[in-house]
Amino acid sequence: MPATRRTFLMTTAAGALAQPGANDRIRLALIGCGGRGRDLLKMVASSGENAAVTAVCDVWRVNREAMAAEVEKTFGAAPFQTTRYQEVLARKDIDAVLIATPDFTHPKILADAVEAGKDAYVEKPFATTFEEARMAYDAVKRTGRVVQVGTQRRSEAKFMAAAAAIQKGAIGKVTRVSMEYHFYEPRWRRDYHMIRAEDVDWDAFRFGGRIQGPFDPRKLREWQLFKDTTNGIPGLWMTHLIDLAAWYLNDPFPKGAMAMGGVYLWKDGRQTSDVFQAMLEYSDCLVTFAMSLTNSAGGRNLWFGTKGMLDAEANRVTGDGSRDPDRVMQPYTLPLPPDVESHMANFLRCMRTRSTPRASVEAGYSHAVATCMAAVSLETGRRVGYDPVKRELV
Repeated sequence: MPATRRTFLMTTAAGALAQPGANDRIRLALIGCGGRGRDLLKMVASSGENAAVTAVCDVWRVNREAMAAEVEKTFGAAPFQTTRYQEVLARKDIDAVLIATPDFTHPKILADAVEAGKDAYVEKPFATTFEEARMAYDAVKRTGRVVQVGTQRRSEAKFMAAAAAIQKGAIGKVTRVSMEYHFYEPRWRRDYHMIRAEDVDWDAFRFGGRIQGPFDPRKLREWQLFKDTTNGIPGLWMTHLIDLAAWYLNDPFPKGAMAMGGVYLWKDGRQTSDVFQAMLEYSDCLVTFAMSLTNSAGGRNLWFGTKGMLDAEANRVTGDGSRDPDRVMQPYTLPLPPDVESHMANFLRCMRTRSTPRASVEAGYSHAVATCMAAVSLETGRRVGYDPVKRELV
């Protein structure tokens, strides 16, 4: 059974008295107790910061109680438990929330969190619809809260090195980027037969009527496969890669996007594509992203410039393809920045200093604009543009 408020306050107070420096401990609530939630818990524990998860929220009792047990084991005190994130936001003893819920809930929970005076770490994607992305962005800017978006490549040394190299002109003017990831698997399919209706707060999962129909354990467990809970590959996977385009090119929004795809192999009732390709036009640069679940062709992340090419996965610069007299003459591996703090440590430090995290709300909004453009193009079969002045898809 969820801990009562009195029990929670007693256990956390006892923990605070037993630990030196606990007066400035950052108290976190974990909203979403699945796989990503477990990862975030580990990231907090290994961050080196004086922080602890003191509340957990999940609509499924099994995940919530398992997470509560892990939190108690990790931090020494039983957390408050609830199925409703609003109860977490109402608590005065929570400084920030870690949002690891299904994609379609991210912008609303984020907006509600910052309006309640909480800082937030929100998993990618920032949003699955453009209107919700704009709404969440405006809420963060209006409140001035510290927000870190879970595009973790911004805290990985090799991607930081690649960004610096491109921005310094190491391969000249970049005009084309090719990003691909391929697997052979019915990705995001999970067993859901163990889920019982009595263990789920289905009304909370329906999210104010966003999910229609009666209790559906498959939709709870395999939400990545349905159109009312995700925008598919654009949000689920393209987010991480297209975030690099805005970052490396210092160009926040594509001018246009076109996409195609569908369910070509895994005809298991899924509504989201198993083969997908998008083409996005930035300022004088064409970026393509492709993903399939039908062949394990691996991945690539190639940046083509007038002086050579950068392989952002291998962290390698060559003069391949260039005839420029100033081209890269000898291939080399980019030196990595030393001692890069983790994505979570960066967020927690920024909470203390009230500074901007590496994956800011601007970065989150940028990737949401690009992925939503691609998703709308896939749905409508039309090229989609973005007007940065009116902040509208056109």
